[in-house]
Amino acid sequence: MPTPSINGPGFFLLGATHRRTPLAVRERLALSAESTASLYAALTAHPGLDELVILSTCNRVEFYGVADDPTAIAHVEAAWCAHCDFTPAEFGAFRVALTGRDALQHLFEVAAGLDSQLVGETEILGQVKSAYTDAHVRGSTGPVLNRVFQKCLQAAKHARTHTAFTAGRVSLAQVAVSLAQAVMGDLASARVLLLGAGEIGEQTARAFLDRGTTALTVAGRHRGRTSALAGRLGATALPFAQRAARLAGFDIVVGSTSAPGTVLSADDVAAAMADRTGRPLILLDLALPRDIDPMAARLSHVFLYNLDDLAQISTANRAARAGEVTRARALLSTKADLLWRTLVRSASAGRPPSDQRQSDR
Repeated sequence: MPTPSINGPGFFLLGATHRRTPLAVRERLALSAESTASLYAALTAHPGLDELVILSTCNRVEFYGVADDPTAIAHVEAAWCAHCDFTPAEFGAFRVALTGRDALQHLFEVAAGLDSQLVGETEILGQVKSAYTDAHVRGSTGPVLNRVFQKCLQAAKHARTHTAFTAGRVSLAQVAVSLAQAVMGDLASARVLLLGAGEIGEQTARAFLDRGTTALTVAGRHRGRTSALAGRLGATALPFAQRAARLAGFDIVVGSTSAPGTVLSADDVAAAMADRTGRPLILLDLALPRDIDPMAARLSHVFLYNLDDLAQISTANRAARAGEVTRARALLSTKADLLWRTLVRSASAGRPPSDQRQSDR
């Protein structure tokens, strides 16, 4: 178990990411909005935990904190394990635990997209910003995390602007649609069903529109958001309850809901395939937890891809950008060094890190 730095601000990271955690386990560790709120309430009441930001995405759940007591980190781990019904020993096989300068470098690389399954993907910067904003509104950040996350977001933008590691189609939406096009060919005549009306779903829908798709249908769990998204896209809105009954009429299905479990069963897909008379069906499951029963992949003429599949497919693109990834990581390391020195000096002097105005620029 890591302990906060004795000569610094006690900054730590505890979490689990795609690097060591299989998709099936990430599903169990994933946090809904309600779960996140519950954990904030429980954890911030601990007297040894001074500041906290919870970052939860399809690739990771991470707790960034400031603690003046080493037992606070153990408390965070115990609370998370209890919430997800994990034993500490079971969680230990996947845990990422860093402190001090190492935790800072990790956060910088996460925000820039260097630690993503799809290296350089565009969604993560906004997710980090949203996680920080949420924590700030809850009052769980303070002088250290405010400084850390503000500088982190600036450094990530700088790295993305001044290196080319983001070149190519590296967003989750673009990779998913490129895969669909590789399997199906021309997407102009494809009938696409979008399950979910959130940000990932909208980005994927727009990627389909950019490739010439004209027949888009949106089926979301929230009627108002579904109608609004369909209007913005020029798409058709479908009642969510009809998703299985109407499944046979679509060529491509994108799962992007935040539902706690699958919304399409293998039986649903099998029934649809019986009506498709051998015509293939492409299922792109971009959700965590997964929207589509993995057993559907065993059906004839069904092509099912999940988040880990998409990451493997993008490996060639990542290799082509290896040099730029190295440059970006070095740039972020320099900025992390400067910020960490500032934080340590401020902690030693007993003043908020915001008093240092020039040294970490």
